Amino acid sequence: MQSYSNSRSNQYLDPPASERRFGLIPRRRFLDLFAHEHTREFSHAETKTNHCHSSGVLRTGFSSVVSCNYTRDTLMSAGSYLPNFRLDGKVALVTGSSRGIGFGLAKALAEFGAKVAIAARDRHALTELAKTIPDCLPIPMDMRSITSIREGILQAETHFGRLDVLVNNAGIGANHPALNVTESDWDEIMDVNLKGLFFCAQAAARGMISRGFGRIINISSQASVVGIVDHAVYCASKGGVNQLTRAMALEWSRFGVTVNAVGPTFIYTPGTAERLDDPIYRENVLGRIPAGKIGDISDVSGAVIYLASDAAKLVSGTCLLVDGGWTAQ
Repeated sequence: MQSYSNSRSNQYLDPPASERRFGLIPRRRFLDLFAHEHTREFSHAETKTNHCHSSGVLRTGFSSVVSCNYTRDTLMSAGSYLPNFRLDGKVALVTGSSRGIGFGLAKALAEFGAKVAIAARDRHALTELAKTIPDCLPIPMDMRSITSIREGILQAETHFGRLDVLVNNAGIGANHPALNVTESDWDEIMDVNLKGLFFCAQAAARGMISRGFGRIINISSQASVVGIVDHAVYCASKGGVNQLTRAMALEWSRFGVTVNAVGPTFIYTPGTAERLDDPIYRENVLGRIPAGKIGDISDVSGAVIYLASDAAKLVSGTCLLVDGGWTAQ
């Protein structure tokens, strides 16, 4: 049996340049890293009484090291097989939640145990909707104003004591043939869909990073990865959302803050009902979705709940497409 002292433990967390260069990690180093991450879930007493058979090291934390022999069974039991999708004790804020997808996401988060703040420009609508969710906090927020965004995030943190989950749902779209797009058209969409989203994530991330935990979920679109006729500006804004998601994930994941996006296809809501109830329009949409169905709000909320939960703790920097296969073509 071989053991390693604290003085040598850092070399297993920081491989030499020769290994980093080629992305190589020796088997023993990999096992040390695995044990280092997963034994934090055990109590010190449980760790000390854990007996196994093959050579290695089991760490009870960042600073303490105990010698231990472990087997494949021990490593496999280091984490639960059952993912946890519950959000009990978490605090979530959903922007653009005075109607449609946003309000549906807020209700779903509450159903899974989170305390919820809903944010939008329509103060009256927020107040009425907040009455339908237990302990819900309505926050007037204008995504076109950085001051309003920062004040809204601060209000949520002050009221609940922290913010664990941000769902950047607020967004707008319009039909604009590319040749007809004006500067005003461009600014209107970009100010909300991209600029507002970024500064909302930034404001939330500051507190999350200081606490060492956070989930930021940006609502993107299938139009972030495929073109849509007459939606050049919207497509550009949502493509930007995906890139921001990746860049923020690279910077913030190391602090316990994951950043992901959800890219829905056409979702049936009161706002899309007029178009999707048109038989010709609906048939055209369905013809592009291999799954053969229009999405509903539960399809989006399922993805958001997953990304907000501990089940997705290793997921960061990705866009989860909820599009029935549209973009696979």
